[in-house]
Amino acid sequence: MLNTTTPTPTNAPTLDYLDGFIDERTAADFLCQSVRTIQKWRVTGYGPKFYKSGRSVRYRRRDLLEWAEGRRHDSTSSYSAV
Repeated sequence: MLNTTTPTPTNAPTLDYLDGFIDERTAADFLCQSVRTIQKWRVTGYGPKFYKSGRSVRYRRRDLLEWAEGRRHDSTSSYSAV
């Protein structure tokens, strides 16, 4: 019997992983920033989207990845500060 399922790459993250919530310390590590920096970003509106329930702040991995990819540049000469 033939296997007709499409293989998935072993290094591709699963959808559940990307849609999972993480705390601000883990989010800061993911972005290679300090916790204080992402806290400042939340206040100014610069940083990635976040969720807040009471005192708890959570980030979705997918939102962090999309935010980081939006700041990717080919060179410093093609970068324009917004």
